[in-house]
Amino acid sequence: MTKLNPVKNLLIGGPSTGKSTVLEALSDRGYWCFPEVSREVTLEARQLGIEHLFLDEPLRFSEMLLKGRIKQFEDAKSINTHQVFIDRGIPDVTAYMDHFGEKYPDEFTKANGNYRYDNVFLFPIWNDIYTQDNERFEDLELARNLQDVLIKTYRDLDYNLIEVPKSRIHERIEFILNTIQKK
Repeated sequence: MTKLNPVKNLLIGGPSTGKSTVLEALSDRGYWCFPEVSREVTLEARQLGIEHLFLDEPLRFSEMLLKGRIKQFEDAKSINTHQVFIDRGIPDVTAYMDHFGEKYPDEFTKANGNYRYDNVFLFPIWNDIYTQDNERFEDLELARNLQDVLIKTYRDLDYNLIEVPKSRIHERIEFILNTIQKK
């Protein structure tokens, strides 16, 4: 059997833009999907008594995220399928750190260049669907600022961002699937 190197489709955007919802729906349709790592890291920290690991120990949090996202990227290469979908990417780590003015080791920047995604779908900020929850500390203004930093980071890394329209979930999925079929 020939091993495939699946196309890595990345979903990016500020908090509460619909990425995880679309990812779940893609998974329900049988696509291989990697969920957002930060929720897992945040919940793990809470079990250790740290309420907001990113706010309390941003470098530690970001190191854990980077490790988890690199593992997802590597795992995606070994899956025998044509397409995989990933909720947030490696460059998100440096984008957030840059936004908050935090220092990080060179390995973070090197990872942005060493691990490249095939398609990057940008989910725009959408007031109508924005919500906060126990793992999402960002208010809408901060979400907009983070969105701007994400866009800048990915563009500076020479990614072509494909903006996903603000529409119903099934329409967003059809847009993504039609886009990857054309490539």
